[in-house]
Amino acid sequence: MTTDTSTDITAAASGTWRLGDRTVNRLGFGAMRLLSRADGSPGDRDTAITVLRRAVELGVNHIDTAAFYFSATRSANELINTALAPYPDDLVITTKVGPGRGPSGEWLPPARPDQLRGQIEENLRQLGRDHLHVVNLRIGEMLDRGTGSIAERFGALAELREAGLIRHLGISNVGPEHLTEALAIAPVVSVQNQYSLTTAREDDALIALCAEHGVAFVPFFAIASGAEPTAADSAVGTAVEAVAKAHDVTPAQIRLAWTLHKGPNMLAIPGTGNPDHLVENVAAGSLRLTADELARLDTIG
Repeated sequence: MTTDTSTDITAAASGTWRLGDRTVNRLGFGAMRLLSRADGSPGDRDTAITVLRRAVELGVNHIDTAAFYFSATRSANELINTALAPYPDDLVITTKVGPGRGPSGEWLPPARPDQLRGQIEENLRQLGRDHLHVVNLRIGEMLDRGTGSIAERFGALAELREAGLIRHLGISNVGPEHLTEALAIAPVVSVQNQYSLTTAREDDALIALCAEHGVAFVPFFAIASGAEPTAADSAVGTAVEAVAKAHDVTPAQIRLAWTLHKGPNMLAIPGTGNPDHLVENVAAGSLRLTADELARLDTIG
């Protein structure tokens, strides 16, 4: 079985999910990778703008970003604003608050509840908007799951939602207990955690819990783990390559397809600064894996 990776395939092939009051295609885009290439060298500004505009042309209507996505030369929010404003009516831009970085790029202590409004206003300024579609409260470190109560911080965001600065709320880098805690305070439309074939598979249960509550699960690092390869990664890589060969697609496309197969509430947000990779990522939303292929990948993962 083969899959055409031409530009005829759009993000609509991935299916849709209701994110609050908006319907989005399940194959979205993550803006972090716009800042640098895979080898860590600075990305090209004009290419980044081209990628963003092409993503929208290909039906991507869910973009994930953050004010702390910036380098010495550019920021993801500014690129999005430059490339896409005035924004399409169906475009949902999701951002994150909690972490913060100083002007030199150094990480600051997590924002206190009374500092969250400032982070919201900075995102509004950078994106050129009067409200934010979805804001995720992110806790913990990049690859370390956050612990402890989120009630005070999430409650502060709920107040900003009531004030009209935010339409919908989500949480990131969390466990099931955080979702339960947040739902008792205000509606939650998304949970964004690290998740892939070989990382955080304990979140299989959280994905199901999210689905029960109509909450989207949005994995980051769905293609690459963000950590050093392990023996499990190697075993999965072999299986992924075999399935990719059967479909005449790339291993990255199989990893994205597997992600989308984990539940109707899964929203993929692969990021890239490469126009060709963007087309491949979008085309992955049209892949349909067989039950045997899914079982093989799940067993090894």
